Amino acid sequence: MLMAIAAIVVGLIILVWSADRFVDGAAATANHLGVPTLLIGMLVIGFGTSAPELMVSALAAGQGNPGLALGNAYGSNITNIGLILGFVALMSPLAVHSQVLKQELPLLGLVTLISAWFLLDGEISRLDATILIVLLLVVMGFSIWRARQGNGDALGMNTEQDISENAMSLKAGVIWTLVGLALLIVSSRMLVWGAVYIAQTFGVSDLIIGLTVVAVGTSLPELASSISAVRKNEHDLVLGNVVGSNLFNTLGVVGLAGVIAPISSVSEALYRDWPVMAALTLAVVIFGIGWRGQGRINRFEAAALLMAYLVYTGYLIYTVISA
Repeated sequence: MLMAIAAIVVGLIILVWSADRFVDGAAATANHLGVPTLLIGMLVIGFGTSAPELMVSALAAGQGNPGLALGNAYGSNITNIGLILGFVALMSPLAVHSQVLKQELPLLGLVTLISAWFLLDGEISRLDATILIVLLLVVMGFSIWRARQGNGDALGMNTEQDISENAMSLKAGVIWTLVGLALLIVSSRMLVWGAVYIAQTFGVSDLIIGLTVVAVGTSLPELASSISAVRKNEHDLVLGNVVGSNLFNTLGVVGLAGVIAPISSVSEALYRDWPVMAALTLAVVIFGIGWRGQGRINRFEAAALLMAYLVYTGYLIYTVISA
């Protein structure tokens, strides 16, 4: 028990520290490579901090539990938007300046709709999973092209000013990005292990642990990176982080798990979990693009996202307890 408590405490300290180093290194690397921070936010931070979901899902599929991979991916998406984005925007309203990001948000909405199509026949076959991975590669290529076209994008200009004030060499930027990412992943696993151990000690069911601790635990890198980014006034980096992570979860995590082992009996995910994920995604698309003329997630909208997450999680726990 003491070791589990120590893992949580030490993991949290490392998580917070490494998040700062990660964001600094990623922003510096982006500036030296001459690309907008959005590209780093989506491909390095967004995808990189999804490594815990990827590892958990691949392990679950390899052990004959591919359904856990689907729940982990969709649960993490809901957590990223409802809990993380809602909590961070409640701390500090997020203004979306990047035109590149506004183009990526509808793409996330489209990918979310496509994911429902793969669930309709009750199974994600290896062919379906392969298509998802191919779509991920297409999305990555499209994101890179869009980011390269974003000359004068507000996100890129803000980052260049920040880096000029805090000069960091390309070598140092790459090193801190890699070190920060590695420590983010390791510390998140420490936190998850400690929390799961304590939960099992007190007799909490594995299902509740999977729906709550695993989904939240594997999203801790996103939370830490987002809090660190908003402290540095990198608002677009926060949303770019969530968009990139959710794209990777929907296409890459589910795709890899489905290639390892086909995912069957997905009707519950289609009728219960996917609508929540789709509704939250639609809300972020509307908020981010700007239904009032400017993309912004204010505290009221953030509170709505957070409340939706809490209601959904409460419902899951209730169904498990009452079963």
